[in-house]
Amino acid sequence: MGLCSDHAGYELKGAIEAWLSARGIASKDFGTHSDASCDYPDFAHPCALAVESGECYPGIAMCGSGNGIAMTLNKHQGIRAALCWTPELARLARQHNDANVLVLPARFIPRELALEIVEAFLSTDFEGGRHQKRIDKIPVNTCL
Repeated sequence: MGLCSDHAGYELKGAIEAWLSARGIASKDFGTHSDASCDYPDFAHPCALAVESGECYPGIAMCGSGNGIAMTLNKHQGIRAALCWTPELARLARQHNDANVLVLPARFIPRELALEIVEAFLSTDFEGGRHQKRIDKIPVNTCL
């Protein structure tokens, strides 16, 4: 599993990493490695590349609002990053959108809720079927 954050998500990333480790789930931390101000793309791009290549699956990313890191991740062809504020949104992102990166708004949700969202994301499978045809319509490397 790939993990990444900026400074705003650094503390939450540590809590998620510990939660994963306690459950025997291996993770790779793409940074940041402190709460010093930094730029989320510096960590989102390496994490996205690892998810795309199959080195890590899935990914979990966070920044202050979640928006910037989600936008960066979604620039990658093979990434479907979903910004989730509730466990239900995380389940739907997996079930309906086959999201491969969970994005959390670190400054807007408490740690316990974030861990519930992570658990929902990791325990939910993609339903396929009618949802697959919709995913297939997401343009990849094309101009509309």
